[in-house]
Amino acid sequence: MSTARAQTYLWLAQRGSAAVLALSVVVHLATMIIAVRGGLSAAEILERTRGSAAWALFYGMFVIAVAVHAPIGLRAIFAEWVGLRGRATDLALALIALALLASGLRAVYAVTRA
Repeated sequence: MSTARAQTYLWLAQRGSAAVLALSVVVHLATMIIAVRGGLSAAEILERTRGSAAWALFYGMFVIAVAVHAPIGLRAIFAEWVGLRGRATDLALALIALALLASGLRAVYAVTRA
């Protein structure tokens, strides 16, 4: 992806996903701190996430943001350190994005399934 338009889309996706990640991290950490300070154990926290569509949606968005954000950030590293450019970079980063998405959604399912 070397066109100016493609680079603009990557820039927008990187910044948009960063905003989602920032909010998600704050909500996640605040929720965990409140829950633990309230005396909940890890098992009790997981029990409360079971069957919750709201938590599945929240953590699903979190995972999607990671799957978008991380590969775009890795693009420069791949070009500078590994020397990958062009289609090879696109393919490698697409595979990384799919791996992040699949493993993250699997974890969301494990935590929120009924």
